[in-house]
Amino acid sequence: MRSTKATAAIERLKQRSGNPRYAMVLNANGLFYLTLSSENNLSEKISEPLMLDDFVQFVNNIAPQKAKRISKFDVAFEKQLTQKNNEG
Repeated sequence: MRSTKATAAIERLKQRSGNPRYAMVLNANGLFYLTLSSENNLSEKISEPLMLDDFVQFVNNIAPQKAKRISKFDVAFEKQLTQKNNEG
C-alpha cells in the first residue's frame, strides 16, 4: 500500500511532462528512486534512494504543476472570507 502514493505521483509526472518513460523503483530497504528509460530500454537513475514522502516531493517538483481551475464561485467565496477576516 505504501507505493500507491508514489505511483500516483509518477502518473501525474507522466501526464505533466508528456513523457511515459518515467518509472519508480522500490529497493529492498523500502526506499524509492526515479528512473527514466531511454529508447534502448536502458534506465537512467534520476534520483538517489529516498523515503516515500521525500520521493513524492521530489517527483512533484520535476515538472510544473497543473494550474488549478478556479471558478467564479471560488473567487467570490475567497473574497467573502478575506472581508470577514478584515472586519473581525
